[in-house]
Amino acid sequence: MSSATWRQFFSFNKYSQITARAVRQSLKETERAAAEKRGLTALRYQNWENGKGGEQVYLNPPETPVGKGTPAV
Repeated sequence: MSSATWRQFFSFNKYSQITARAVRQSLKETERAAAEKRGLTALRYQNWENGKGGEQVYLNPPETPVGKGTPAV
């Protein structure tokens, strides 16, 4: 059996997501917390008119932990 058998079942993005999760779960607790924070993403968009950007709108607003500020823009 080939080492690339995963290609029959997953796209490359799904495969890399699965392997990244496995690596994060294998880390010690302190390193795991830092790695989980790096794994979070926030998607936002901005309409531009006449060469000027409008307000940035989050498609899925990030969860803001208590006591934390808003993410950098």
